[in-house]
Amino acid sequence: MALDRPLDTLHFRNVHAHSNDQDASSAPVFCLAADSDYTVRVVAPTKTLTSKRSSRGQTFLSASSSRSSSDWIERKVRGMQILLVPALAKLPWLVHGFSTRPGGVSLLNGEKVLNLGFTEWDSKESVLENRRRFQSALGATDLKLISLKQIHSDVIHLFDAAPAEPCRGDASVTNRSGLLLAVQTADCVPILLVDPKKHAVAAVHAGWRGTLQRIVVKAIGQMQMQFKSKPADLLAGIGPSIGGCCYEVGSEVATQFQSQFAEAPEWFDEFRTGDEPNPIQWLNMMPPGHQPPPKNVLLDLRKANRGQLLGAGLRAPNIFVSDLCTACRRDLLFSYRKEGAQSGRLMSVIGMLT
Repeated sequence: MALDRPLDTLHFRNVHAHSNDQDASSAPVFCLAADSDYTVRVVAPTKTLTSKRSSRGQTFLSASSSRSSSDWIERKVRGMQILLVPALAKLPWLVHGFSTRPGGVSLLNGEKVLNLGFTEWDSKESVLENRRRFQSALGATDLKLISLKQIHSDVIHLFDAAPAEPCRGDASVTNRSGLLLAVQTADCVPILLVDPKKHAVAAVHAGWRGTLQRIVVKAIGQMQMQFKSKPADLLAGIGPSIGGCCYEVGSEVATQFQSQFAEAPEWFDEFRTGDEPNPIQWLNMMPPGHQPPPKNVLLDLRKANRGQLLGAGLRAPNIFVSDLCTACRRDLLFSYRKEGAQSGRLMSVIGMLT
């Protein structure tokens, strides 16, 4: 689906509506390794990113002036550090937040952390208590938490009420108050969307597979169809994720992006598909048919999703991007690539107060 073409219902076939389901805010959601984008090999970061804070330590800066010049707000509550987008925080009827690692009751390598996902190393009771504290810190105790069984897809759920069981998918949308939409990440890109005029919100989980399938564009299309939202009115917050400094993928991934996006080479540090000719193969002393595999490339998922938001019609000043890299900032965030099965889960949430 080209980003410069009108959206139609064919693009949103993986959308599921829910209306009369019951609350399952305390139901466990298990993210299986088999469904994870985080199962590739661990790589070392090519550079170290530092936290961009104000002199008082109250804000996190966005990725760059080309993305947004506004500061991110850091809210400290009971040892937790929650990141907020100022433009979203100004809306009195909206609640949102991006969690970080500190705080919580989960014990990981001798450290108490705010793990908000059900993992093998953590107990259900600890995760539920962490979620309770997180919601309390946001002032969202009365909202029904709706998390998904994320499967790295383009499946989007429309919620009118909290479901009886967690739904399989990677994005959710609603215009109903009292619901707190959530996505979990440990390297992938969390994206929160809000329509200040129509009072509608969305939460999107975008790994490389979801990004390739344009899940954030399809979530916007769902908001257009269901709520009559206009992309130019939407605000978007792209939370902490693995950066282009650390997210190494194979050339086959670059090939898939090239087949879908004309601008794909801009999202890689050195674009290679593995099909480039090598006129001096004899230098590696390998016989024909036994050449070394092509080198991996670094993919900037945040830049890719920002590009998709712009292509869908969002205004550049309305897109806010955190520059915090999960792989570089393991003191503040969780990274599956760096920590493997012992990683916790971050949670990004958005909802409307009753």
